[in-house]
Amino acid sequence: MDSLRVYNSLARDKQPFAPLVPGEVRMYVCGMTVYDYCHIGHARVMVVFDMVQRWLRTLGYRVTYVRNITDIDDKIIKRAVENGETMRDLTTRFIAAMHEDADALGVQRPDHEPRATDFIAQMVDMIGTLQRNGYAYQAEDGDVNYAVRKFSTYGQLSGKSIEDLRAGERVAANTAKQDPLDFVLWKRAKDTEPEESKWASPWGAGRPGWHIECSAMSCQLLGNHFDIHGGGADLQFPHHENEIAQSEGATGETFVNYWMHNGFVRVDNEKMSKSLGNFFTIREVLAKFDAEVVRFFILRAQYRSPLNYSDAHLDDARGGLTRLYTALKDAAGDGAPLDWSEPFAQRFAAAMNDDFNTPVAIAVLFELAGEINKQRNPVLVRQLQGLAATLGLLGRDPQSFLQGATGGEDAGDGDALRASVEARIEARAQAKRDRNFAEADRIRAELLAEGVVLEDRPGGATEWRRA
Repeated sequence: MDSLRVYNSLARDKQPFAPLVPGEVRMYVCGMTVYDYCHIGHARVMVVFDMVQRWLRTLGYRVTYVRNITDIDDKIIKRAVENGETMRDLTTRFIAAMHEDADALGVQRPDHEPRATDFIAQMVDMIGTLQRNGYAYQAEDGDVNYAVRKFSTYGQLSGKSIEDLRAGERVAANTAKQDPLDFVLWKRAKDTEPEESKWASPWGAGRPGWHIECSAMSCQLLGNHFDIHGGGADLQFPHHENEIAQSEGATGETFVNYWMHNGFVRVDNEKMSKSLGNFFTIREVLAKFDAEVVRFFILRAQYRSPLNYSDAHLDDARGGLTRLYTALKDAAGDGAPLDWSEPFAQRFAAAMNDDFNTPVAIAVLFELAGEINKQRNPVLVRQLQGLAATLGLLGRDPQSFLQGATGGEDAGDGDALRASVEARIEARAQAKRDRNFAEADRIRAELLAEGVVLEDRPGGATEWRRA
């Protein structure tokens, strides 16, 4: 297969991928802050980097994939206090909900999923090193801040210069900082905050700033210098910029070789946000749409491009996935392994090796499905199933998907629908035997209005699927 090329946000270009250790990839992705249910933007991060790690493993790399959990944060403290519960209870509950959502979307668990609160000691050590190296200072209010101007290459990831940042700055809310651009590494505890949000440190009781969490956890689990760091485009600045400053200021080494950022999720061409009222949790979406349809919808877009969310786009994705499953419905593979030398597979691999170009790779799947519809060739069936599997798609029984729930329906609902449809199919067959074709047509139209398509097969059998 062709060599992998990755768009590196740091270089602003596609670059040949060469891991630090041949045959091994170490990858860190910024995960969720767990004080509420995950939204569709989180779904995109999870699915995109699940796709990335799957393809890296398909290429034969030994991957160590780390995706962190932020379980200490101002929003977490505020929500726990409002709910009258401990932070641990709050975060444990939403971590479980996050796992349920990720599992439904076919997202494989990362190799490591560190919680920030389990790495406080490493964060304190890194802050101490930054202070000794001249990059950090304790302000009059007790907070420990990073002195941005001391890091000469600050802005390299985002392309923002210190002068640009100063020109656009607002009046600093925290006048204790030496410079408004400085950011917090350690927050001095407030008397009003719960005791469980306070940890001992050389600078007094408090808690870590958000940015230092990822620097400490990634360096601890992957080493000071590793291959890939990923996350949403909204994290490029300031979070990832600050991670570079912290990590390289503490270790004196290059932090990350390849920075990857997935695009925003948009609704009616506006960025999804709670303030605009266009905010959807994964659970709300899965109540209306099959989880594999949602995964397919996300992967059908190039990961760096904006993803425009709407019910119409998800309906279209459902139609596309239905076409692929329909091609497999009456076909079986030959049981042989996926053949990467076969022309469809070579084109699929070329697309994926071009910065994980899933839209082109999925177009190859549709071409394969079209050939299967013409030829019913077991080799092509095997190729379609095998290639789709590298994206986490088409792993279900086709009839199960085609007759399955569209989302939000439990097994009992599905069984009730199946029984109802099959009873009406039998009633339609009886009407045709009685030559009551008007009644047969009425039953077909009734089912179609309910989203059920009937397909009359040779020999008189009738099959059905969701529209």
